[in-house]
Amino acid sequence: MKETFKNLVNYLKNPVLEEDSNTDINYRLKIFGHLLIICLVTGLAISPLFSLLEYLNFIDMSTHKVEEMFANMSKTQVLLLGAVLTPLIEEAIFRAPLTLFKNKRNFKSAFYIFAILFGFVHIFNFEITTNVIILSPLLVLPQILLGGYLGYIRIRFGLIWAIALHGAYNGILILMSFLG
Repeated sequence: MKETFKNLVNYLKNPVLEEDSNTDINYRLKIFGHLLIICLVTGLAISPLFSLLEYLNFIDMSTHKVEEMFANMSKTQVLLLGAVLTPLIEEAIFRAPLTLFKNKRNFKSAFYIFAILFGFVHIFNFEITTNVIILSPLLVLPQILLGGYLGYIRIRFGLIWAIALHGAYNGILILMSFLG
């Protein structure tokens, strides 16, 4: 786990278009599991910030569009949309094109741009107010980091792995929300 985290951080500092040569499925599943834990821990570590921003009346989380969008759906529909369809679409848009950037400098820029764009697309989950615009880098920080993590697994293992990681991450969060 420690090694996976170290490799991920080093990659995010200097992303390169280089697939992992180890194609052993057990190895890849282990790294996938580590990355899923890293994704979840990152999201959970940042989430108290949202509670603080809400407590200070800077944002109103009760107007979050995801809750509104899912209000009239069954739990099965929510899970299918959030853990299957959304990851397929978002990975096709934000991670699939990464391998088109063969030049080292262009790839690095594209990697960061796609991760940031992925994050900022999620600002529309909020009711757009002046505070939301001002705080947008903080509000979408979990998604920007997730975009980097998904970019890492996409380049190292392939697009299907990014879709699977995105789906597993969303699925776990959705299932946790059902419990709450």
